[in-house]
Amino acid sequence: MNGFLNWIEQRIPMMRVANMHALQYPAPRNMNFWYVFGFLATIVLVNQIITGVWLTMSYEPSADGAFRSVEFIMREVDYGWLLRYMHSTGASAFFIVVYLHMFRGMIYGSYQKPRELLWIFGMFIYLALMAEAFMGYVLPWGQMSYWGAQVIVSLFGAIPVIGPDLVIWIQGDYVISGATLNRFFALHVIALPLVIVILVFLHIIALHEVGSNNPDGVAIKHKKGSLPESEKTPYKIHEYYTDKYDIADDVVPFFPHIVLKDLVAFCVFLAAFTYVMFFAPEMGGKFLEHPNFEIADPLKTPEHIFPVWYFTPFYAILKAVPDKLFGVLAMFAAIGFLFALPWWDRSNVRSWRYRSGLHKVNLIVFAIVFIFLGYLGGTPQEAWKLIASQIATIMYFGFFIALFLYSKNEKTKPVPERIPK
Repeated sequence: MNGFLNWIEQRIPMMRVANMHALQYPAPRNMNFWYVFGFLATIVLVNQIITGVWLTMSYEPSADGAFRSVEFIMREVDYGWLLRYMHSTGASAFFIVVYLHMFRGMIYGSYQKPRELLWIFGMFIYLALMAEAFMGYVLPWGQMSYWGAQVIVSLFGAIPVIGPDLVIWIQGDYVISGATLNRFFALHVIALPLVIVILVFLHIIALHEVGSNNPDGVAIKHKKGSLPESEKTPYKIHEYYTDKYDIADDVVPFFPHIVLKDLVAFCVFLAAFTYVMFFAPEMGGKFLEHPNFEIADPLKTPEHIFPVWYFTPFYAILKAVPDKLFGVLAMFAAIGFLFALPWWDRSNVRSWRYRSGLHKVNLIVFAIVFIFLGYLGGTPQEAWKLIASQIATIMYFGFFIALFLYSKNEKTKPVPERIPK
């Protein structure tokens, strides 16, 4: 067996890659629970791919057969109901862990130099994930799937000159139809998963090149020859890192130290995930909307049309602007501002542990505003909600403007040169 494994290793360096990017990867020893969400996102991605493959075996991507095939999966396919609930619950779980992962990056400054590209890749994953979720949202071909697609696709019609033709190109027809469903199915099961997997790979490569951030926001890699032997890590770290840097003893190998922490987090996550999947898969209409249990009817408009919960903050921003074109621009700008976060923040201090009280308040208010926008975008419109959406939208963009203004000359606490013992 050892000879066989060595034969493989000489041709495909599987163990070398595993040691470099997993087993012997130097991870900061002060990583806390905020650092488990990247691992959990990977677990959910695997769940979505595996359950998605099995669901496609019984799904029919046509206007006449889509809704019927979903009912067939739920009622006739062995454990089909379980696969569908694993997939639908996994979609919401994906966004929960991704939002928490992004927020962790914001509170500890994981987007700052030299990790700008790491953040950009993460944002591209988020954008691809939104597209993937929207395409999958349409596939059950229920009432909310149909009318949600109608609303979202029509937004591109607000683009001057090319808008109407772009809508027809996206739909594949003059109206939302079976042609739209078919192309969304192709994108959902082939193109976008491939894009997401490639982006995740690039995200991990970028992370391991610059090294993981930590709650104190201090460096764990030092210029070669700058550390005495007594301050270097006593652990076995892959030569990919030690050949270029002196690795301080503030690190531990990813395996088993970080892996064991991740496994504890996975057990907690699995308990919550299975509880929702078995006892509340619809989550009161938030994970699976009630109108989506009715077949799509172009002649019957649902009383209220709004997207699934993970899109509602941006939908609230869209609705807050009276003009359709400017509403669409504001919605995309809300995502674009997140892309540019490394350049909005001009502070030399990463972690909010050592930043000013103003920054902490600004970040907490931003999180509250984002959640509030999600509530406003996912409930029926009322006069006060429209005003609240406009105020919350101003506060959303105000976070970035305020960050840009105060971060340059922000009064910060002294940052330790090494991770505190």
